[in-house]
Amino acid sequence: MFDNLSKKLDKAFQLLKGQGQITEINVAETLKEVRRALLEADVNFKIAKDFTNKIKDKAIGQKVLTSLKPGQLLIKIVKDELTQLMGSNTQEIDLSSSPSVILMSGLQGSGKTTFCAKLALYLKKKGKKPLLAACDVYRPAAIDQLSVIAEQVNVPIYSESETKDPVEIAKRALLHAKQNKNNVLIVDTAGRLAIDELLMNEIHNIHKAIKPDETLFVVDSMTGQDAVNTAKAFNDVLDYQGVVLTKLDGDTRGGAALSIKSVVNKPIKFISTGEKMEAIDVFHPDRMADRILGMGDVISLVERAQQQFDEEEARKINKKIAKNRFGFDDFLSQIQQIKKMGNIKDLIGMIPGAGKMINEVDIDEDAFKKIEVIIGSMTPKERSNPSIIDNNRKNRIANGSGRGIEEVNELLKKFNQMSKMMKMMQGGKGKQMMQMFKGFN
Repeated sequence: MFDNLSKKLDKAFQLLKGQGQITEINVAETLKEVRRALLEADVNFKIAKDFTNKIKDKAIGQKVLTSLKPGQLLIKIVKDELTQLMGSNTQEIDLSSSPSVILMSGLQGSGKTTFCAKLALYLKKKGKKPLLAACDVYRPAAIDQLSVIAEQVNVPIYSESETKDPVEIAKRALLHAKQNKNNVLIVDTAGRLAIDELLMNEIHNIHKAIKPDETLFVVDSMTGQDAVNTAKAFNDVLDYQGVVLTKLDGDTRGGAALSIKSVVNKPIKFISTGEKMEAIDVFHPDRMADRILGMGDVISLVERAQQQFDEEEARKINKKIAKNRFGFDDFLSQIQQIKKMGNIKDLIGMIPGAGKMINEVDIDEDAFKKIEVIIGSMTPKERSNPSIIDNNRKNRIANGSGRGIEEVNELLKKFNQMSKMMKMMQGGKGKQMMQMFKGFN
C-alpha cells in the first residue's frame, strides 16, 4: 500500500541526516523532493504545493530538541499534515435508524458490488441484520454477482425479475427490509464506464425515493486524479456522506487518498484492501499517515486479529498445548485465521519498520499453500500426533505432496519450535511477559 510514495518520502528525509538544525536552506531541498513524490503519486499540484508550504512554515526556525534529529522533527510535522490532509478524524457510518439505508454509488469497475457484500459482512459481525438490494439492472450478470457474494457472507439479497426500474426495486427492497426486520439495507446501484446524464439522474431518483441515511461513493484508488474528479462530479449531484477507497492492495499511487478530502470535503470512511470478503477497514487518517511514512499500524493489525479471533477455539487450543496435544490440524486452523486477516504483505507492512524491509521483496500470496499441501498429505493420525513422523513417513509425505524432503523437514522443525514457544508462553515466562505489558493497554 503506497509503497512507491513511502519509498520516495523516506529518500527525501534522508537529505536532513546529520544536520543540526532545520533551516530554510536544508529544508527547501527536502520539501522539493516531498512535493515531487506527491506529484508522482498523482496528487493534485495545488494540493501538493499547499501541503509543502504548510510544512515549511511550521518547520523553519524550530529548535531541534536534544534527543531529536531534524529529520525526525520534519517527519512529525509531515505526519500531522498528512493526517489533516486525509481528514484528521475517523468517521464511521450512521446506523442510528432502523432500518439504516446505505446507498452505494460509483463508476463501473470501482469494486462497488463487491464492497456491498464486504460491508454487509462487516456489519453482520457487529450484530446487525443486513439486507442487500440488487438495483443494477443494466450490467450483465450484476444481480448474479451480488447473489453469489451475498451467499458467501450468508446475507439475504432482494432482487426483482418483474421490473427493470431500479427506483421501484429500491423502494420495494426498503419495504421488504422493514417487513423482515432487517435493520440495515445496502443498495447496490448501476455504474457506468464514464459519468453521463442518465446515470446521474437515475442515482438521484433512487436517492430521492428511499432517502438513505448514508450515501457512499466507491472509488478505485488506482485511478488517482481521475478518481478525485469523478468524486467531485458525483458529489455535485448526490451530496454524499463519505468515500470508500477500493483496491488499495494494488499498484496504488496514493493520489486519491491524499487529494479527495480537500477536493470534495467529504471523509474517507472505509478502505478495501483485497478480494477477500473480510478485507475491509474503517479509514483512520492518523494510522494511514503512519503507514505512508513507514511507521506501521499496530492498532489496525491487532483489530484485524481480534476480528478473526475465535474465543472458544482458542480455549481448546490452549488445553491441547498444555497437554502437548497441539497438532497440525490445529496449526491449519491458525493459518486459516491469519489468511482471513488479509493480504500478507499488507499485514507485514503494519509492523513498524517492516514496510521498508519488504519494499523490494516479492511476497507470494500463496505462501501458505506449500504448508497446506504438505499437511494435506499426512494421515489423520500423523496430523494429530506429529511425533510419530519418522523418515519413512517423511518420504511418503514428500512424495504425496510433490514437495522435497527438505521442505517437509523444515516444516516439522518450525512446527516443533513453535509448539515449544507456545508451551513456554503458557508457563511462568509467559505470565511474566504478560505482567510486563500490563498498563500498556
